[in-house]
Parts: sequence; C-alpha cells; structure tokens
Amino acid sequence: MSARRSPPLALCLVLVAVFASLTACSGDGGGTTTLHVLASDELADMEPVLTRLREDTGVRLAMHYRPTNDASDTLVTGRHSYDLAWLSSDRYLRLRLKGRGGAGSPPPAVQSTSIMRSPVVVGLTPDVARRLHAGVPGRRLSWADIADAAATGTVRFGMADPRHTNSGLAALVGVATAASGTGGALRPQDVGCDRLRGFRSGQALTAGTSSALLDDFAAHPGRTNALITYESALLRLNASGRLAQPLEIVHPADGMVLSDYPLLLLDTARRAAYDKVVGWLTAAGHQREIMRETLRRPVSTAVRRDDRLASPVGNALYFPDDPAVLDRLLADYGDPGAGTADQVIFLLDFSGSMRGARTDALRAAFASLSGADTSSTAKFVRFHLGERLTVVRFGGRPLDERTVTVRGPRDLEALEEYVAGGGYDGSTAIWSALDHGYRRAQQAVRDDPARTVSIVLMTDGENNAGLGPAAFAERYRARPAAARAVPTYPVRFGGADAAELRQVASLTGGRMVDGHATSLSAAFKEIRGCH
Repeated sequence: MSARRSPPLALCLVLVAVFASLTACSGDGGGTTTLHVLASDELADMEPVLTRLREDTGVRLAMHYRPTNDASDTLVTGRHSYDLAWLSSDRYLRLRLKGRGGAGSPPPAVQSTSIMRSPVVVGLTPDVARRLHAGVPGRRLSWADIADAAATGTVRFGMADPRHTNSGLAALVGVATAASGTGGALRPQDVGCDRLRGFRSGQALTAGTSSALLDDFAAHPGRTNALITYESALLRLNASGRLAQPLEIVHPADGMVLSDYPLLLLDTARRAAYDKVVGWLTAAGHQREIMRETLRRPVSTAVRRDDRLASPVGNALYFPDDPAVLDRLLADYGDPGAGTADQVIFLLDFSGSMRGARTDALRAAFASLSGADTSSTAKFVRFHLGERLTVVRFGGRPLDERTVTVRGPRDLEALEEYVAGGGYDGSTAIWSALDHGYRRAQQAVRDDPARTVSIVLMTDGENNAGLGPAAFAERYRARPAAARAVPTYPVRFGGADAAELRQVASLTGGRMVDGHATSLSAAFKEIRGCH
C-alpha cells in the first residue's frame, strides 16, 4: 500500500487564509471584526477614515453602497442581513415605516447616533450668482429667489432624483416648505398644490446618485449653471480643480434641511463593536479628521469648524412627519428627467360689464403672474418657461383666442396686451365658452398625453346666452376620459352667480375661487398654487 501524501504547502496556506477570513467575519479568535453596513452612496468618501478606524479598533466596516432612499426601502422590508446601516438621513426611513404602521423608529435598529452634518444648499456659477444678487441687493438669496430664476430660465440647475436620493428629497422639502409660507412642517394641503412647477421647469440635469450628479455637472460645463446638493459635496467639487471657476455656495435664507448621517445598529449581537465604532468616530480628534477628509460639519462641539464651514447653517427646516405628505410631494414633482409640459386655458368674460376698471384688474392679474409681483409667495406661482398659455375671450360666444408658449418676457408682454385689447360683447355665454375650452383641452391631451392641462374660467355675470348647464354636461360626459380629467377653476368676479360657478367646479373636478374675497390677482395666484 502506498504512503498517504501530505497536502501541498500552497493548499495549506489557502486553507489557513480562508479559515482566518471566516473567523474575522464572525469576530472569533481575536482577529478583525467585520460589520456589514448598508450605506448611502455619498459615504464612499469616508473610506480613508474607515481604514484608520480598522487599524485603531480592529473593526472593519464592509460598506455596501446604495442611494439613501433605495437603501431605506430595503431596510423597511426587513429582508436583509446587514449589521448596521449608515445613511445620510433616516427621516425617509422613519416615514416609510410609519406609513406601514410602524412606531416611527427603524426596526430592528435599536440605536442611532449622528456622526456628522451637512445641509443641502445651492451652488451657483459666478455669472448667475451676480445676476441673482443684483436682483435682491442687500439680502441673502432664498429658495423663492431660486424658484423665480428657474421659472424665467435664468437658473438651469442639476439635482439628484428625489425619488432615490436624500439630497434631492431634502432639496424638494426645502423648496416646498418655502413655497407653503407656513414656516412649519409640510402638511398634505401644502403639497397638494402645484407651487413647484416653475421651480421644476429649471431642472436641466438629474442623476440617480449624488456622486453621479457631481460627475455629470463637471463633465458638461455650460449645460447647467447651478447645482443643488450637500454643502460638503460642493466644497469638495470646488477644491477638486474640475471646474473652470468655483461655485458660489448659497445657504437659502428661508431655511435648509440638515442631514446628520446617523449610524444605526440593526443587529443587537453587534452592540459591542458598534459602540467601539461610534466612540472612535465621535472622538474630537477623529471628528477633525472626518471634517478634513469630507468637509462635513462635526457633531462634536469641541471641534472648531474649518474656515470653509464658517457660515452658520441658519434656519434648519422641519422634515414632514406625515407619510402622505412625502408620497404627494414625490408624485407632484414626478420624474425629474421627463421635463414639464403644462398648459392653462383661460376663459375670460369680455361682456360689456368688464369695460374699464374690471379689465384693468384683469390685466394687473396677468402682470402679477408674469413677474410684476416680487413677493416670495408670488415667485412660486408665476408663469414659467415652457408653459403654454391659451387665452379665450368670450361674450355671447367665444370671440377670439391667443396661445403662447413662454420663451421669454416678450411672450408674456404680448399676452398682457392681448388681455387688455378690448373687443367686448353684450352677452355672457358661460357654458358655451366652457364647451369651447374643453374642445381645446381634448386636443391638447390627445396631442401630448403627458401634458398637464387645466382651465380657468373668469366671469363677472350670469349665463344669458348659448348652451345651458344640461346641454354642456351632456357634451362634457361624451368626451374621452383624459379630457374629462381636466379640472376647471371658476373665478367669481363682479355680479357672477356663485351657485352656477360652484356647479361648474363640481362637474369638472375643480374648485371655485371668489375674487371678491381678496382681489382678482390673489384669486389667480390661489388657483396657480392649488391645481
């Protein structure tokens, strides 16, 4: 019988290495303890710090990177094998859990510790920064100013997809909070209104991750002139030498959403290693190291901030505490890569009673929506670049109409002149005008099913010509479903019949606005903000 041969030396060494790896992963044998961490993708810049963490503590963080909101969705399912999660923010996670009936804290997370901070801010190229500062001399720029400049085409910004990323979602919450004007956490009624359409019309670049957004921005100079993302990311981009000129970093005066990068313990069996990691990361010396490497703000009050972080965060905005708010906000904003396609059909009463002061009020209402009103609330409801506006003047029948697609100030000036151009009639055919409006709406949604279409009906009298309500209703119900889905917002003015206009709103899914209560300009702004 031949002698049994020993395994080759090379095979022995492989087996020893495999065994060492397995014991390290479990923490056995006094070797390196490995914790698997589901992490926000922007935390990849922490790798040099984590190398030193492992050297000092014997704990290795094996980082598995995902966009923050996608990572949170994974945690909500409970179907994962991660020891820890490290997110730029866990607010989205908590809201998703709350929406599923959870208690609001991320099970099975048993502990959460903030490690560093960074607000979501705006970076502007020097030329556009000068233009915006010239328009608001002596005060800080706000989200309202950014939204206004986006609506006019002055600002063309890049922002990561809010459906997947925390930076995009935090920016959206910031803009929507400023648009609501309440100063508090967003409520369903605050985001059920289309106050972000003008802001969204300025988005020229998006990406599925924050890091990809920075790469695309740097690779395509001139395509955009603003970037909305973390303060830390903008500072690092400025320092990278990838830009022809550094961006001016704007901390919006109406507040920002602050990310605090919590480290979450998911597996209670890993508490000892978790505590060791947290202790190391939050020690003053390592907080300085993190700040130096990433340009995020330290959570330790004992650490003096880098000069580039000297600006105080200022007003930190509340994050929504209602899951329905988040769902509605994301649904309203939609796919940031799809662009906007809006059309408003204005049916304006030009019966004889509209002569003089009432026509002046109508023209003033259009001027305020074209930028004459510079208040913060008006900046969120103004006409925006790319929007299609159809104005139909009617009396006893539709008299004439004009359609413009907004490309610049001249288009809006032409529309104002048309609105004030006269051409009155002795009768008022409300239902016939509305039927004409729905013919135009039906054509618009047929030509572009993605187009958002609404109708605004303004009258100062009662119907005394043309179709009656029953005849209109019969024609309306015979139209395709897409046309019937277009809402009408009647504006009561002068001696208009409130009951008749409520009937219009009820039938078409809109809402009556009373111009008597405030002014015609205010009524039009209310409609722009809530359809």
